[in-house]
Amino acid sequence: MKLTRIGGPTVLVELAGWRILVDPTFDPPGRRYGFGLGTSSTKTAGPFVAAPDLGPIDVILLSHDHHADNLDDAGRALLPEATHVVTTASGARRLGMVSVRGLRPDESVLLEGEGKETLRVLATPGRHGPPLSRAIGGDVIGFTLRRQHRPHPDLWISGDTVLTRELVRIARGMTVDVAIVNAGGVGFPATGPLTYTMTGRDVVRFIDALRSGVVVPAHYEGWSHFRDGEVGLRRALDAAPPAVRDRVRWLPDGVAVEVSE
Repeated sequence: MKLTRIGGPTVLVELAGWRILVDPTFDPPGRRYGFGLGTSSTKTAGPFVAAPDLGPIDVILLSHDHHADNLDDAGRALLPEATHVVTTASGARRLGMVSVRGLRPDESVLLEGEGKETLRVLATPGRHGPPLSRAIGGDVIGFTLRRQHRPHPDLWISGDTVLTRELVRIARGMTVDVAIVNAGGVGFPATGPLTYTMTGRDVVRFIDALRSGVVVPAHYEGWSHFRDGEVGLRRALDAAPPAVRDRVRWLPDGVAVEVSE
């Protein structure tokens, strides 16, 4: 498995002959985007790989379609180019494209392609904020990807979510080669101290629960709404036990890296 960090939540995954793009965001920096109910954020960094330089994309995995830090205008323009797009059930209805498959947590879809190993994509649960915050957070999911001959997932992508008891329970029962975990501790002035994604401390708890595999941080920089950000994430990981800290793999910008066989 190769991973290329493009910026924000956007990662290119190369696995079993598939080229898979996670949460495409390719707009230039500087623009402010509204997220609803008085919340907004400014994009502060552009992509490390331009959309025209990506090459062909087979699959787009979209944690959710309704926030521009996970799907911006340039990323939305890429959706018709992918053979498969997998997102939330509500997102699939909004997007209204033949290639889009909507999943609810614990639902899955089997992806087949010529010259590629069959992949099962399973939706994992997420909650994009504290309890009762759905009006802002909306529906979100994560994903596991498993080659059909494997006894456990090759990859788990958390998507945008806070750390919930359900996620901890799933992590404790999960064997996975690689996990991409969104962090940053998103917050807004309009909603006070509430956070809408994992903080660095949450990521440490998540990794400790998972107990297996390489963990790749994502979506911790590039936007003004990150309260914890890269500084908070690195601080928490530096203070974590070696059994947690030593499993973290920071990806270089825009370079494909082999992370798993």
